[in-house]
Amino acid sequence: MATKAAPGQRDDHRGWLRGSPPPRWVRLLPPVLLIGVCVSELVSSHSLDIGFLLGAIPSLAVLSYGPMATAAFGAVVVFLLTIPSLQLNHPGNADLLTISFIAVLSVFVALVRSRRDAHLVTVRSVAEAAQLAVLPPLPDRVGFVSCVGLYRAAQGETLVGGDFFDVRDGPFGVRAVMGDVQGHGLSAVGTVASLLGAFRETVLDQRDLEAAAARLDRRLVVDSAGVDHAELFATALLLEFPPGTDTVRLVSCGHPYPLLLRGTKALELDTEPGAPLGLGFFELSPPRGRTVDLEPGDRLFLASDGVSESRDQAGAFYPLPDRLAAFAEEPSDALVDRVWQDLVEFCPSIRDDVSILVLTPRLRSEENAADGEIG
Repeated sequence: MATKAAPGQRDDHRGWLRGSPPPRWVRLLPPVLLIGVCVSELVSSHSLDIGFLLGAIPSLAVLSYGPMATAAFGAVVVFLLTIPSLQLNHPGNADLLTISFIAVLSVFVALVRSRRDAHLVTVRSVAEAAQLAVLPPLPDRVGFVSCVGLYRAAQGETLVGGDFFDVRDGPFGVRAVMGDVQGHGLSAVGTVASLLGAFRETVLDQRDLEAAAARLDRRLVVDSAGVDHAELFATALLLEFPPGTDTVRLVSCGHPYPLLLRGTKALELDTEPGAPLGLGFFELSPPRGRTVDLEPGDRLFLASDGVSESRDQAGAFYPLPDRLAAFAEEPSDALVDRVWQDLVEFCPSIRDDVSILVLTPRLRSEENAADGEIG
């Protein structure tokens, strides 16, 4: 499955008063008000003197219509005010002049808004393209490993934050990385791009997974060398599925441990972590990799600290292993959705980036069994 709410597909909960397109019922307000005022005057046995309400119609049209449609509404309103039988301008010409001025002003506002919206669409399209280049959607399968991922950036209007993950196939097997750089939002995107670029290079030319982690560390050290008090660092977890083996190799640089989903159990795969990347302590405290034997049906569940360190209103941490054990029978795509929905219910105010990655390798024993059935 592709990445859930992947870059370019982020769920938008801003609301129309905060910049999202207005809902359809807002477009209905001008014609409904126009018809309501006219019908009320026609069916009433005496003058209601409600013509002033028509002044709101051009202003309401600005919210969801362009300058031409707003001008049309304004022209209709002015025309209706001049029909004697409707008595909409009964108090005198003051209403007509005022509403005419409001209509003209509304057309100008609609013109400015439509041009601004067009500019914002262009800017957003460019921003999304740039962020997609940094963190493209995750494919359904990389080599012999099935992948499902979820990404939610903490900062609104951004598709990429301080978390990152990627899965690549190379000459030394399928490798995956999940990391979390200092901070989140747009300020962290440059560091994410740098680390992902370094990781993709190691997939091609770095045979040893520990050496690949050291390459990422050097990348951050070099990036922050010319900046005073940069304090640039990141945590990372690297996984490797070597070809021809039913194992996974793990290297952790200060990142939360992955969990092995085996049947209805969620087992934490702890390993001796090394120092976070970029702090200059990598040679003093290098990570020590761990190799884990896999069984048919095993899945690896990786999550950022935006999941494991989320708290409820009482201050309790999200019990990820317990929740995974309860959802273990779900397929990977449904599992990711269940964990996300459960996390939102557990911690309604999530202020950190959240990333989840589920990897399901196809083992040699499964391939042999499939070949036997075919034969």
